[in-house]
Amino acid sequence: MNMERPVQITYILLRIVAGLLFAQSGALILFGWFGGIPQGQSAPLMSQTGIGGILEFAGGLMIMLGLFTRPVAFILSGEMAVAYWQFHAPNGTWPIQNQGLAAVLFCFVFLYMAARGAGDWSIDSWLLSKRGKSTSR
Repeated sequence: MNMERPVQITYILLRIVAGLLFAQSGALILFGWFGGIPQGQSAPLMSQTGIGGILEFAGGLMIMLGLFTRPVAFILSGEMAVAYWQFHAPNGTWPIQNQGLAAVLFCFVFLYMAARGAGDWSIDSWLLSKRGKSTSR
């Protein structure tokens, strides 16, 4: 049985769902959507949290669309590594203890996407085909 098609479908679903969830996190920080930051606080746009919100919202949308996937995913992976070590790790040894599960998972999902690229069903793939170049999985 040829497994190429199911692999493509599951990868695009991973990319879209991960991007959507990440964009929601950024929307919470930037726009106060989904209940906003706890205690009704708002983050200044040029603070570390504000910049994180920009990266999460814009980066999540770009991941969903498959636009500049490799560099965006690499940056987002790094953002999640920093978030884990700076904000979660000081609160306990294990991610289950320090509420860092999402940060670790996003870090490695985005690292995988940075290595793999957007896949065939993406704006990146469409742009490459317009230039006459073959796409790589």
